[in-house]
Amino acid sequence: MTSQPRRVPGVLFESLVEHGHETVVLCHDRATGMRAIIALHDTTLGPGLGGTRFRPYADDQAALTDVLRLSRGMTYKNAAAGLNLGGGKAVLVGEPSTDSSPALLEAYGRAVDRLGGAYLTAADVGTTQADMDALRRVTPYVTGTSSGSGDPSPATAWGVFHATLATLAFLGDNVERLDGRHVVVVGVGKVGGALVRHLVAAGAEVTISDIDPVRVTDLAVELGVGIIGAGLAHRVPCDVLSPCALGAGLHAGTIPELACRAVVGAANNQLAEPDDAARLAAAGVLYAPDFVVNAGGVINIAEELGPDGYDPARARVAVERIAVNTTRVLALARDEAITTEAAAERVAERRIEAARIAR
Repeated sequence: MTSQPRRVPGVLFESLVEHGHETVVLCHDRATGMRAIIALHDTTLGPGLGGTRFRPYADDQAALTDVLRLSRGMTYKNAAAGLNLGGGKAVLVGEPSTDSSPALLEAYGRAVDRLGGAYLTAADVGTTQADMDALRRVTPYVTGTSSGSGDPSPATAWGVFHATLATLAFLGDNVERLDGRHVVVVGVGKVGGALVRHLVAAGAEVTISDIDPVRVTDLAVELGVGIIGAGLAHRVPCDVLSPCALGAGLHAGTIPELACRAVVGAANNQLAEPDDAARLAAAGVLYAPDFVVNAGGVINIAEELGPDGYDPARARVAVERIAVNTTRVLALARDEAITTEAAAERVAERRIEAARIAR
């Protein structure tokens, strides 16, 4: 009789099993105090690509939860975008303004390097292109450097803009220009600010919101757009609500207050709970899933991984295909009578399963 392996209870392995992760690496450097977690969710399509987030997490469990959630999201984002890349993510634990240093970044870079290319990192919240340049000194497994595709924010904004056009077209609008369309953008940092510029150039009426009063005022003066207070933007009657700040803003409390026709934004994990996709559909709001809409950054990065190196013009055209991807997902949801979130996941899962069978 063959004995079964003893099941050892524990938060770490239970979390991996729950989310379907392949590998989670805990990293520490005694000299610099560097603490990081690198998570690979699924590498069926290729090495896990995803940024490094640098944040002062409340505790280790919060850091683990974040990196598992984000890396799983990268699997779906990369697959739905048609990239031959898997899902990965990393978190550095600390306050970047005070804890970051060249020595700490190089220690983290060596941790990435030890994975031998299974994980490809990039900039994310709390890290910069300059940080990626520092990592490149000790590992080749870093993207978005000054010698590569650079800051992915402009590409992300360009993709969200084209997803917005595609979503309005799906609703039956003629959207060669956005004259007469009203878009509310929540969060006007690097991505949201660039998106506002594209929308204004296309003729849209734009209202902006941000927790940073200086940032929002400066942009309003520059572009002549309206301002709405933080926490109120989702209630403004408009054609499109574009969340471009933190996630989880769409939930049982805010969805009944929405006054938009569609939600198309750059923020990750916009739905607070899985049931919120159905809530949006029941409210008559067309939701363009965030991991389809905001894939411009990873598409841009993927262009530098090809044999010919990075070409900005080729990358720009590749990012514009987000419009096609968005339309495909919205049509699948309509034809199969499922939520748009479920349709986007189905597109990703079908790609992964086909690759798994072929392999």
